[in-house]
Amino acid sequence: MTAIKHALQRDIFTPNDERLLSIVNVCKAGKKKKNCFLCATVTTERPVQVNVVKVKKSDKGDFYKRQTAWALRDLAVVDAKDANKENPEFDLHFEKVYKWVASSTAEKNTFISCIWKLNQRYLRKKIEFVNVSSQLLEESVPSGENQSTAGGDEESLDEYQELNAREEQDIEIMMDGCEYAISNAEAFAEKLSRELQVLDGANIQSIMASEKQVNILMQLLDEALKEVDEIEHKLSSYEEMLQSVKEQMDHISQSNDLIQLSNTNNMKILEEIEFLVNYLDLSKGHIKALTDGDLSSSKGIEACTNAAEALLQCMNVALRPGHDELQAVQQQQQQFKDLREQFARRLANHLNNVFVQQGHDQSSTLAQHSAELTLPKHLPFHRDLLRYAKLMEWLKNTDREKYDGLNKNYVDYISRLYEREIKEFFEVAKIKMTGTSKEGKKFGLHGSSGKLTGSTSSLNKLSVQGSGNRRSQSSSLLDMGNMSASDLDVADRTKFDKIFEQVLSELEPLCLAEQDFISKFFKLQQNPALPGSVMADSIEVDGGLLSRQHSLLGDRHSVPSEKEEAGIIRSMMIKVFRCIEPELNNLISLGDKIDSFNSLYMLVKMSHHVWTAENVDPASFLSTTLGNVLVTVKRNFDKCILNQVKQMEEVKISKKSKVGILPFVSGFEEFAELAESIFRNAERRGDLDKAYTKLIRAVYNNVEKVASESQKTPRDVVMMENFHHIFSTLSRLKIACLETERREAKHKYTEHLQSYVIYSLGQPLEKLNHFFEGIEARVAQGIREEEVSYQLAFNKQELRKVIKEYPGKEVKKGLDNLYKKVDKHLCEEENLLQVMWHSMQDEFIRQYKHFEGLIARCYPGSGITMEFTIQDILEYFSSIAQSH
Repeated sequence: MTAIKHALQRDIFTPNDERLLSIVNVCKAGKKKKNCFLCATVTTERPVQVNVVKVKKSDKGDFYKRQTAWALRDLAVVDAKDANKENPEFDLHFEKVYKWVASSTAEKNTFISCIWKLNQRYLRKKIEFVNVSSQLLEESVPSGENQSTAGGDEESLDEYQELNAREEQDIEIMMDGCEYAISNAEAFAEKLSRELQVLDGANIQSIMASEKQVNILMQLLDEALKEVDEIEHKLSSYEEMLQSVKEQMDHISQSNDLIQLSNTNNMKILEEIEFLVNYLDLSKGHIKALTDGDLSSSKGIEACTNAAEALLQCMNVALRPGHDELQAVQQQQQQFKDLREQFARRLANHLNNVFVQQGHDQSSTLAQHSAELTLPKHLPFHRDLLRYAKLMEWLKNTDREKYDGLNKNYVDYISRLYEREIKEFFEVAKIKMTGTSKEGKKFGLHGSSGKLTGSTSSLNKLSVQGSGNRRSQSSSLLDMGNMSASDLDVADRTKFDKIFEQVLSELEPLCLAEQDFISKFFKLQQNPALPGSVMADSIEVDGGLLSRQHSLLGDRHSVPSEKEEAGIIRSMMIKVFRCIEPELNNLISLGDKIDSFNSLYMLVKMSHHVWTAENVDPASFLSTTLGNVLVTVKRNFDKCILNQVKQMEEVKISKKSKVGILPFVSGFEEFAELAESIFRNAERRGDLDKAYTKLIRAVYNNVEKVASESQKTPRDVVMMENFHHIFSTLSRLKIACLETERREAKHKYTEHLQSYVIYSLGQPLEKLNHFFEGIEARVAQGIREEEVSYQLAFNKQELRKVIKEYPGKEVKKGLDNLYKKVDKHLCEEENLLQVMWHSMQDEFIRQYKHFEGLIARCYPGSGITMEFTIQDILEYFSSIAQSH
């Protein structure tokens, strides 16, 4: 154990300027036996620090390392477990309890004894020793008078004391002075003993000689002690006086703290009172304005608006915790609620009276607008009501129930007013469309209700009575051939177009102005939503505006979003202008009954107004309503086109007169001219292009049908004349979507022209044609052309016989008869006789040259020729044309 102690001193503590006083080999209680050493150490420098150090052997080698150190002053209790029996266990209570088991009881006792001595010498705080034998502690107490002398306690604490450097130096000097110190230790020790005796004698003599000085010194010390006692007595009295002063100062300090606390509390109370007075105080002027303010004049409205805003600010003040418990605050809040209820009730009653009065005033102006196609302007009414816009916003934020009531009342009053105005307006429009009220009766227009009770006028079936009798009404392609009737139709349609445009132009600003007013007056945000979403929010219910609006406004504390407010605006507009869409549909129905082609004008005008409205607000009431009406107009337009197709299919022609240009062909021409003039730069050109395609197909099919059924006029003539007319029309109008049909018309016209020419020319030279057809048949069967003359039926005599039957005079006579027949077949309107006659001349000359060629090839050297020449043919055709 001594060797370990020296090793630890050398390796661990000497480098740290510490001395090892005691050591014990321990392990932790209750765990695996991992041994370590607890060391009691002191530092070599002043002030002395006493530590308990745990040293553990390193796992990597045989050397020791310092693991943990505790200051002895932190040790509270030393528990030896049992004072009577030998027990190696003990506890050290630092910041927590450390339980140890020593390798032996003797080592434990030695270590505890060392701790006791160190505690007695260096620490003012006494460590508590529990379950430690009193005998062990008594043995550790030092005795004798030399307790404080050099070499006393400190030497007894340690069995081994290492010499310091100065002691080593003194010993070396002493040993150098005695050369024999090493060889003769006894002589050296004896010498040291003699020198010590000499020094002791000298010291005793010195003490005895200085006895008088000692007595004097003692006397001085006694006097000093008396002075010290007097000073201590004065200090005690001073301390008592200071203690009294201290108590008084403490009392003053406490008083100052209380005064400061009182001031702080007073400042906070003042701050709270100022807060309540500043934010919960409504001036007498505001209170008077809310209770008795004039809501009719602009000045009174402004005063009431300012007072209402001040009241709202007072009611919306965020009270601090505890304010609502104050009786004065509760009374003030109750007063604010009473003022709010009173003013809201007064404002609602006044605005309801304004709605009623304005409705009566506006109704009185209906008479002066009844003769003109104009709607009364509501701008003055809106301007008067917009003065209350801020008050309506205040009412919306404070009393949702009264706000909803005003909303409903306004819609009820204004919707009845608009219904009267709009019905009167549409009645005037219908009368202007039909000319007079008497004329309007044939279209089912009665009284001032504006309702159409008549049925749709039926179109008479036409029978073709020659080239000029092809019309009966103005609402069909079959009816557009007569010029005088067409001129009347154009005038009527232009008049209808202007009236319809005037109706839409009056309705559009009316709806936009009302929607803008509703948004501003009722403080609702106009947030455009997707088109078609109106109906989802616009289900009407009895006793309220709409279900969606009712749900939005039912909770006075709920705040509708911008999208919901836009839905409320649309709902109100639908309620206010509920009669616009039915009246527009009635007007459209009337226009369609007057003339089905009015649907073209209505489609263009309505499309333009819908496009304009969608650019402003695609989800607005106006845009949605006009869009719905546009669907009706488009349906009527499609119905009109289908009716034209149906009428074409029902056309019957006379068996006794020639056909000429079919009425629906000339009708299509005028329809196309009318449609092109109407749809120029229109937004819905695609609808017209689709209608063109349907109509032209129907025209082509029915021209072929009529041509096949014709008995008086040859099929080729009917086809040629009508397709020539169609081709001319399409070429003149240059309709891009019908370019393919234009080329087809030209092809059919050319094809049937050639067919008719070839068919007609076979009749004046019939036998000659049959003879040469027989020759061509023999050649086709394989007979050589120069051998045809050897055939009995086609010899030279037969050829001469046939040629003699067609002298020039007979040919001219036959051509003259042909001209007359062609003139009978062709109509005058198309003026194709000269074209046809010139084509026949060319075809006749071609056939003549063909016959001459066959004679030259089949009858070579015979000298047989026709009895007339090409020059004769040209003269015949020219003279016949001039004679007619």
